[in-house]
Amino acid sequence: MYFNLEEFLTLTFTLFAVIDIVGSVPMLISIKQKMGGINTWKVTLISGGLMVLFFFIGKPFLNVLGVDIKSFAVAGSIVIFILGLEMVLGIEFFKPEKGAPSGTVVPIAFPLIAGSGTLTTIMSLKATFERTETKEYMILLAILVNLIIIYVVLRSLNLIERVLGKAGLLAVRKFFGVILLAIAVKVFASNASGLIK
Repeated sequence: MYFNLEEFLTLTFTLFAVIDIVGSVPMLISIKQKMGGINTWKVTLISGGLMVLFFFIGKPFLNVLGVDIKSFAVAGSIVIFILGLEMVLGIEFFKPEKGAPSGTVVPIAFPLIAGSGTLTTIMSLKATFERTETKEYMILLAILVNLIIIYVVLRSLNLIERVLGKAGLLAVRKFFGVILLAIAVKVFASNASGLIK
């Protein structure tokens, strides 16, 4: 079976950079404390399911709904912006639901992990590379590797929380909140042009 290590590493690191699970650690810890826990397996499986789903039917699905990729990215950027505001200002937007101790789908699986940036990147990678079985296999393998990293990070949140401490966690959370706001603004600015006619 054809396998190009250089291409595989490129695909894997591209997705890793876009998902930015390490940069999301302060927010994940905050959500975990607020929601009373995170269902690690469920988050990983839902995130992976969304990635694989969009890999195969992302563009046709959005077309059926009458939504283009730019509109989808703008919507995701707004949610990310709100999350960033929550981290920086300490205002609670995402409130825990009664009887739902784990914030699984929103905002963790989407848009934090499998957000608009991740999903559009997956669709772009598929369009960029030749549409052969070997290429599709490599992109799916890159998704799998990133899901393993996501699972390990989610499982290590308690350890990371102990290492950082309350003061360190607060400082890191504020810092990454600003970074998240900047990312949201960039995504919004790069996709909002042309949407308003």
